[in-house]
Amino acid sequence: MGNSRWDSGAWTNYRTAHVDPVPKARRFSAGADPANDPAKFKVRESRISAANPRPTPVGLGLDCTGSMGELAHLMMGGGMDRTMTEIYARRPITDPHLLIGAIGDSKGDSAPLQMTQFEADVRLAEGAKKLWLEGNGQGNDGESYALFVLAMALRTSCDAIERQGRRGVIFTVGDEPVHQVYTRAEIERVVGIRIERPQMTAAEIYALAARNWDVFHIVVKDGSYIRGFGGLDRVLASWKPLLPERVIELDDHALMPEVVVSTLQVIGGADKAAVAASWGRGASKTIGSAIRNLPTIPGRPTAGGLARF
Repeated sequence: MGNSRWDSGAWTNYRTAHVDPVPKARRFSAGADPANDPAKFKVRESRISAANPRPTPVGLGLDCTGSMGELAHLMMGGGMDRTMTEIYARRPITDPHLLIGAIGDSKGDSAPLQMTQFEADVRLAEGAKKLWLEGNGQGNDGESYALFVLAMALRTSCDAIERQGRRGVIFTVGDEPVHQVYTRAEIERVVGIRIERPQMTAAEIYALAARNWDVFHIVVKDGSYIRGFGGLDRVLASWKPLLPERVIELDDHALMPEVVVSTLQVIGGADKAAVAASWGRGASKTIGSAIRNLPTIPGRPTAGGLARF
């Protein structure tokens, strides 16, 4: 998939016809679509095409439990356009192919993981509308972010990785700790993969994904879990051993698209201060704080772009 390119005009037309007139509560699916279930689909593909000769697969997994469903509404309300438009303008990666995941809790949710196709044009919005914002979670101090990472590692087929020897990028976004252990039954039910061992740890999943993917997690500090329940320290203690230097603390979830793009710039070698300043006075402080600890990743290929001023 992903054989075209993003066009902001096409997005504006789509939003005017299919998003803005629809009440917020009806913008996403009323139930889980089996076509988005990793346990049922064969694979998600990112392919070379004439429009995208060097496709870069990017997976964006959004916590869709409780108040975190706002992340999906953010993307549908303009976040997709901001993300794709700024990637094209700033060129931190070549030919972006974006996949959106809806993450829940495999310990009890009906649809704890859903994934769109990789897309590079407005079909991404049409695919995202078919996601179900189940909104549950299980009140157990965690969500199944790692299963999205496992599905990205094992249920995708990407020409960048398999034919061009390049790496993809995975982001997960949410306000809770990550579950540290997943049983064989969970993994088979949610991801459609049979493992021989009784369980798999989050550390093992992230190590597996790191072979071909650069993985990051964005902690949404204005989420209800951090503000009212577990607190930031509890969340960071869950994540930092898994992703040293790759845990991003975001004060304002509304800037998630800009932080994703900024992360792509920084890991490709752009100066952090310049990247933060390029977003303007209203956002630069928040974005600068979010990306301050990110590493430059030696050898990561870029399209040659730097921060846009």
